[in-house]
Amino acid sequence: MVAIGSAALPLRRFEASMEDDMSYKRGRKKMGKSRKPEKQGQGRSFDAGAGKSVSGRGSNAAPQTVVRKQVDPETAKYFSEIANLFESEGIDIEERSSLCSNALEETRGKEMELATDYIISHTLQTLVEGCDIDCLCAFLRGCAKNFPLIAMDKSGSHVAESAIRALSRHLQESDAYAVIEDTLNTICKVIVKNPVDLMCDCYGSHVFRSLLSLFKGVPIDSSDFRMRKSSSALPEQFNFKAPRSYADVSQHVIPGFSDLLKFLVSGMLKCAQNNVKTLQVDQFSSLVLQTALKMLAGDEEVLLQIIPILIGCTREDIVEENTIEPTIVRDILGLVKQTAFSHLMVVVLEVAPDVLYNRIFLKIFRNSLFDLSSHHCGNFVIQALISHAKNHDQMEMIWEELGLNFRDLLKMGRSGVIASLMAASQRLHSYEQKCCEALAAAVHSSNESSTCIVPRILFLDGYFNCEDKSNWNWPSGVKMHVMGSLILQEVFRFQNEFIQPFVTSITSIPADNVLEAAKDPGGAPVIEAFLSSNASAKLKRRLVMRLRGHFGELALHSSGSFTVEKCFTTGNISQREAIVSELVAVQSELWNTRQGPHLMRKLDVDGFAARPEQWTSRQESKQSTLRDFSATFGSSETKASNNIEPEQPKKSSFLSEDYMKRSKVGKTVDHHQASPAPFLSTTGSKRKPKEKEQSNTKFARVSVDEDVSKVKNKSKKKRHGDDSFSKSSKKLKA
Repeated sequence: MVAIGSAALPLRRFEASMEDDMSYKRGRKKMGKSRKPEKQGQGRSFDAGAGKSVSGRGSNAAPQTVVRKQVDPETAKYFSEIANLFESEGIDIEERSSLCSNALEETRGKEMELATDYIISHTLQTLVEGCDIDCLCAFLRGCAKNFPLIAMDKSGSHVAESAIRALSRHLQESDAYAVIEDTLNTICKVIVKNPVDLMCDCYGSHVFRSLLSLFKGVPIDSSDFRMRKSSSALPEQFNFKAPRSYADVSQHVIPGFSDLLKFLVSGMLKCAQNNVKTLQVDQFSSLVLQTALKMLAGDEEVLLQIIPILIGCTREDIVEENTIEPTIVRDILGLVKQTAFSHLMVVVLEVAPDVLYNRIFLKIFRNSLFDLSSHHCGNFVIQALISHAKNHDQMEMIWEELGLNFRDLLKMGRSGVIASLMAASQRLHSYEQKCCEALAAAVHSSNESSTCIVPRILFLDGYFNCEDKSNWNWPSGVKMHVMGSLILQEVFRFQNEFIQPFVTSITSIPADNVLEAAKDPGGAPVIEAFLSSNASAKLKRRLVMRLRGHFGELALHSSGSFTVEKCFTTGNISQREAIVSELVAVQSELWNTRQGPHLMRKLDVDGFAARPEQWTSRQESKQSTLRDFSATFGSSETKASNNIEPEQPKKSSFLSEDYMKRSKVGKTVDHHQASPAPFLSTTGSKRKPKEKEQSNTKFARVSVDEDVSKVKNKSKKKRHGDDSFSKSSKKLKA
């Protein structure tokens, strides 16, 4: 039995032996802590705002210098033994909790010295994460008086964040809410006395944002509130993904503290009004303000009070019919060109209530859109402004300022503004034809063929940096432009009558270039977007024909595999047979790729290899059923109907001759057996060993379950109907 607590580890007089010191440092290295140690002396002096940003803090008071007392040797020895005990891994869960709670009691009255000590702070992180809620709250109440100083310390900030995460976990306990609320209330009262230093500190900013997340009731490390990743933001901005409101995200995964959130934010702004100019341009305070706005999303009354202060005016100026003074407007437009404030303004536009957004648009940004779009920081604000346009009137004002400047914006590298404008036009169904015409005119002149449009947009930078643009050609081996790809994906979501030049262009690309685009992470989504568009099935299949003989190669490519699947969905029966026949040749290699198992099952490659005639019959039955459904219920909202064309009984020459010879074996299959197996059937197929399949089951399970569920749902209604329909269709063909 392991003895625990202060009784087992009495405070002894510390004898500074080299052996003990070296063993402790080795132990800290084992724990994987990577913070750089600081020089120790008789005492440690540090500025409360030592981690401030380059732009500096706006506080009128001089930075507070605090001299931290040196940890006495007996206490240092005690926590050294605690750390070694944890590293021994000889403690069970129950003993660990008791040990953490007892050890935290030894910090009473010395919380700041211990939390800001480089070595002992690592041990404290372990203790606050493992102790019970009462000891944790007692420790934080002891830290409350000096909490801002601890949070702004390089080591102390880690302890503070670990404690906040521990509180978040304890909130799942039904009886912990009251004691946690009382503890956080004590800390908030200390913070609001001088929040500016904490907000502008590089360490304190992290702790502040963690507190805001805790008050909202969302995970501390949630990317939706801390730092939105571009991978999720861009699809929402350009309509590829349904936009999410910050008010809806996570829906309070853990219990929150709404009153404390409003108290902290209001106290923060009340004390920061005299320093608002500094907070607007400081990179760390900007992050805190962005997080605060996201946490308050949906609370219109609070946002109507906060946002005007943050952008540098009053509520009466921005919300009422009053006119904002020109000097204030100039100041705001100047701030938009600052990095920190531009990020803040983007979030303001995302969360602003409709009435406030409209006032900001009319009173601040109107008649300045092109100027800001030309700026390397301001253009991101204009992208956000356009992406959140609400109605046709706002779209009209945007078009008046930017509609004739497409080419200039693309020349300056501001393609994000164009992409946002195209997305807003498609979303609001406003100025769709004009936007498409302006985009086409921006990359080719009236005396040039429209076949060059798509290639030039795919290589935007290369084209506009070329001196002799009239002789520009497809640059082989060059990575395609990400924003150009997004623009084209958005273009192919417009109605067919608006995008004829783009359709003509993409269907005129030579086969070698189509293959290169299908292998490129930026080009492949463009091909898929075209195949999903409202263009005619004949033109889509013309593009699919360009990839003949390369489907196996594309399937082995991470991004090309999606294109293969889309080509299969778009193609007719003969094209589908050709695609699957090429995959049969590389099926052993496909099983060893991440995307291969999904593609093999989705296209039923094994079923085709075993019984090609049955596979073809199933495909014909599916397309016939889809045609009947479209004829009965209409297909105005079903893009798949664009790919439905009556199939001729005769096989197309799209299949390779070699495969036609190999597939003669399949002709001996008896078609008068039981009804065809489901699409995902693998009866009689050549399957890979189970070991290889198990390594890829995680990737393939979703698609398999989805298809099987569809088969189960329709089996009762369709089982007898499919058989009779299949027999009747064969009689008709005969």
